[in-house]
Amino acid sequence: MNVRTLCLAILYFGDATGYEIKKMSVEGRYAHFVDASFGSIYPALAKLEADGCLTVREEPQPGKPARKIYSITEAGRQQFIEALHEPPGPDVFRSAFLMVSMCADLLPRERVAQAVDERLADLSAEIEHLKQVAETTESAGVAWSVRYGITCLTASRDYLAATREDLEAIAVDPAGEPPGDTVAAE
Repeated sequence: MNVRTLCLAILYFGDATGYEIKKMSVEGRYAHFVDASFGSIYPALAKLEADGCLTVREEPQPGKPARKIYSITEAGRQQFIEALHEPPGPDVFRSAFLMVSMCADLLPRERVAQAVDERLADLSAEIEHLKQVAETTESAGVAWSVRYGITCLTASRDYLAATREDLEAIAVDPAGEPPGDTVAAE
């Protein structure tokens, strides 16, 4: 999914400002679909408007510049449905934690343990966030997607908790020696 389709998805379910679209794509129910920044959202919105997929209206605000409110058009709704018919492609997964784990043999055990603790906390927080989304949704599709996300995140958390000692054992010892390296006595 690209940023253009993400914007159409958000606007399909209601009008929003660019800021609200960004917030929903980072913290809200759309946070798990595509990595979107202000630098990618606003050009996508401008192109969608030029293509007739969106309309924009300005809403005055006292003492501030007017807010731009974006609304999807019928052409935008149709384009969104067409985008949903395209093969979704592979999921993209990026993880700074996996970089730390891949290089665990270069780090002290304490740092690896800290990274594991942080990742476990992050996974638990993501699971709790999705559980809150599940409690507030009336959409069967959203509910299914949330359950799928919770299942994937729970499996990841459980695997990490069960194998953390294996990862920590890869780390260098307190003297700075990689695991398995010994200094031969002469």
